[in-house]
Amino acid sequence: MRSLNAWILSLSLAVPTFAALYTSPSQLPRTVYDYIVIGAGTAGSVVASRLTENPSISVLVLEAGVTNEGVLASIVPFLGPSLAPNTVYDWNYTTSAQSGYNGRTVPYPRGRMLGGSSSINYMAYTRGSSEDFDRYAAVTGDPGWAWGNMKQFMTKIEKLVPPADNHSTAGQLDPSVHSLNGAISVSLPGFPTALDDRIMATTRELPAEFPFNLDMNDGNVLGIGWFQGTLGGGKRSSAATAYLQSGQINRPNLHVLINAQVTKLVKTGIVSGLPSFRGVQFASQKGGTTTTVYGNKEVILSAGSIGTPTILQLSGIGPKAALKTVGITAIVDNPSVGQNLSDHALLVNTYNVKGSDSFDNLFRDSNTFSTSLSQWTSSLSGPFTDGIANHLAFLRLPSSASIFKTVKDPAPGPKSAHYEFIFSNLWVQPGIPVPATGGFMSITTCVISPTARGFTKISSSDPFAKPIIDPKFLSTPFDIFTMKEAVKAVQRFTSAKAWKDYILSPFGALATATTDTIIETYVRNNAGTVFHPTGTASMSPKGAKWGVVDPNLKVKGVEGLRIVDASIMPFIPNGHPQAPIYLIAERAAALIKS
Repeated sequence: MRSLNAWILSLSLAVPTFAALYTSPSQLPRTVYDYIVIGAGTAGSVVASRLTENPSISVLVLEAGVTNEGVLASIVPFLGPSLAPNTVYDWNYTTSAQSGYNGRTVPYPRGRMLGGSSSINYMAYTRGSSEDFDRYAAVTGDPGWAWGNMKQFMTKIEKLVPPADNHSTAGQLDPSVHSLNGAISVSLPGFPTALDDRIMATTRELPAEFPFNLDMNDGNVLGIGWFQGTLGGGKRSSAATAYLQSGQINRPNLHVLINAQVTKLVKTGIVSGLPSFRGVQFASQKGGTTTTVYGNKEVILSAGSIGTPTILQLSGIGPKAALKTVGITAIVDNPSVGQNLSDHALLVNTYNVKGSDSFDNLFRDSNTFSTSLSQWTSSLSGPFTDGIANHLAFLRLPSSASIFKTVKDPAPGPKSAHYEFIFSNLWVQPGIPVPATGGFMSITTCVISPTARGFTKISSSDPFAKPIIDPKFLSTPFDIFTMKEAVKAVQRFTSAKAWKDYILSPFGALATATTDTIIETYVRNNAGTVFHPTGTASMSPKGAKWGVVDPNLKVKGVEGLRIVDASIMPFIPNGHPQAPIYLIAERAAALIKS
């Protein structure tokens, strides 16, 4: 796959442009706005769009990265994996050495372009469990975060559209739990794979362990269901395309500046006894000229679970002792900033399969690739209209699992999962090119309710230095137990009759993973991340001495500053965080407007 990446990323496509997209601070018509939004990602794009529905409100969005316009790999769904790691569209972070991974470091992709990670992710649209949001409400003391209240924002987010091939979706989702009028296009897969019928047959053969779930977005995630993705008309639907681009809005009160990396928040005074941060300093490159802009009403920090605590710490908001070690004087001593980092550990389990039905030749043979790309270009059809999966599964450990004798169940309730399967009709080993011959199937396992909590912190007072990121993957008894059990579940799943005529053998070390000890070695040597960091600026009750933001997302101990992104989640959700982030951003916009 990697051998084609440079060529893929060099391709471009004409797309609608932004109404007011600036590439240099000298182009900005002013330096004072009502609101400054830091980050044009999944959350920031929503907030900026919703606030500027009022024509009297002015908003400036600062994005450190580049535009998404014309970037073919961010438009063609199947090409998404080529956008990271180690590209201009990625922050190119790397974790610290992970003890749970036998000392390995792993790439930690984050989107660095308009749309943020919604422009480079694998497009899974999973709202999570209703119990996730009910737990947020319980932890914060704010019933507004409960599932019943958050439902009103689901209709604002989502626009259910037909799949690219216009096949009947009867029996593949529940239309009653979806909206037809929201911003983000959501669709089922638009091209069949050799796995689809076999997966469904396995749910019928082994329904006790692997039940079919008609729609995992109804609040109960458990079971195997059809992949719902942020796709529409054969193209990716991102925060940039749905909330910012001129095909959707054309507002003179919304200005977007790219190539603007925020270096610090600027204290502008004292309001009601609290330090006020209504200034934002940014630069285009290390050593470059800095510019400062101001938000009369608020500054909204939407830089994500790594970027947000990094900016806070650079601005003197964070653990006093840790800031002192890098030469920064703490203005607000808050030890919670950068803590509580939660993520989904990932492991790709690969099988050798018969025939030529896998998609591996798409990335192995330039002629096959060109033919499929031409099909997509001419008719928005074919394999390139989808991401890398047509099905997902969210599954639980049995209540009798031995781990629960010593560890309390970390899932928020009985409708929530402990681990996930992602089914792919091709080789998806991160960073490892597809072998020269053979066909492959991948079942990726993820720990969905991890107990591990890591941290991120700045490594220097230099705003362009990479932060230290330590998710502490598989560092707890529950997490390693769950990943091992997930591997065993994959082995049971693939032993069903439906796979007898398709699977040749497990690939690599999976073939010999037959005991707990060997499985653990296999897991620790091969696991990575789904890059779902959350929780590093967590919500807590108003007045609580822990946490970073109150339930209204205002930063504790300061004035004029709010955080809206995945960092505010006290617990990682039961699914891919994209949809929950959209929900959080929609509610945040409503809170700000009120």
